[in-house]
Amino acid sequence: MKLFKCTNCGQLLYFENSVCECCKHSLGFIAGDLNLATLDNANSGFYTLNAAKAPLLGGFLGGKKKEFKYCKNHGFDVCNWLIPADEAKDYCLACELNHIIPDLSNPEHQRQWRQVEFAKHRLVYSLLQLKLPLVSKIQDVEKGLSFDFLTEDPAAQTVLTGHENGLITLNLNEAEDDKRELSRKQMNEAYRTLLGHFRHEIGHYYWDRLVAEGPFIEGFRQLFGDEREDYSLALQRNYNEGAPADWNLNFISAYASSHPWEDWAETWAHYMHIMDTLETANAFGMQVAPRIASKNNNAKAVIDTDPYQHQNFKDLLDLWLPLTYAMNSMNRSMGNHDLYPFVIQPKVVEKLSFIHQVCFASKVNRSKSHAANKTEKAAV
Repeated sequence: MKLFKCTNCGQLLYFENSVCECCKHSLGFIAGDLNLATLDNANSGFYTLNAAKAPLLGGFLGGKKKEFKYCKNHGFDVCNWLIPADEAKDYCLACELNHIIPDLSNPEHQRQWRQVEFAKHRLVYSLLQLKLPLVSKIQDVEKGLSFDFLTEDPAAQTVLTGHENGLITLNLNEAEDDKRELSRKQMNEAYRTLLGHFRHEIGHYYWDRLVAEGPFIEGFRQLFGDEREDYSLALQRNYNEGAPADWNLNFISAYASSHPWEDWAETWAHYMHIMDTLETANAFGMQVAPRIASKNNNAKAVIDTDPYQHQNFKDLLDLWLPLTYAMNSMNRSMGNHDLYPFVIQPKVVEKLSFIHQVCFASKVNRSKSHAANKTEKAAV
């Protein structure tokens, strides 16, 4: 995540902030600029960019100040994203992905939904940084993305978190720390968070979009295995027999060993963990250089690279490993479990590098397509 700052008073801001806690100016996220903007009231519920920085942020259109409105879900305190005032739509890019949301007449559902939306908006931010194809099923039924956030009715079937053909379903119970922790222990997982769920399930979606039947399918099969293996039987075998004894040599998690699709999704989630955390570390200008390990090149790093612009993933991993050691050490100093309780083996490095290659190729192709469209429009 980038570092955001109030342009009115200089206060550092969290991505989810709607109001600057220092000067009380309204704040709103502009997806097109990936910027959390400080706002001035305009009229009739519209806002303009804070006068001090509006020229720098492209806050003018034809010599007139741009006006914005909040996403409709801002009224539920779950979204701080903005929409240009002249657009007819009511929901921002992140919220228009929702297909089913919980019954908001229940205060508990609204509280849970707030946590879910905060995690989902962080997911969408990262997807925008990666410049991956992102469209709602409203615009593209076949290839679009949508979310169902469901609650469990005692009389109904259990809600399973998962993905199918661009529809990601999330059990709202995952917003409850105690229930999520209970599930983590029951499933013998090292890590389980809302954001982790989103990153895993979106991995399935982008396998369909970026790998299936494309130029990367053979490379995928060489690294992850043949996805044509019966998925249901593979999962049943995993539940009955567990992971192979040596799973940690080839996979990022035990569950990743169940089927190539799950290996991809688990590895994809870790790829997103790495990219987002490195961006945060870069934004803060972090340095990791423990003196006791100064002779070990992997134990020190100056994190001064935007990971979304760096094509060589192994260079990023050289920054990631010392950072995780520092993060885990800090957590232990506070009496907490390791923040990143995983060991990345050489085989997993290959898989992560492959995912980075796939994402970069998608970004390049989209840039070429965008440039071609601009040239075509100019010619017309």
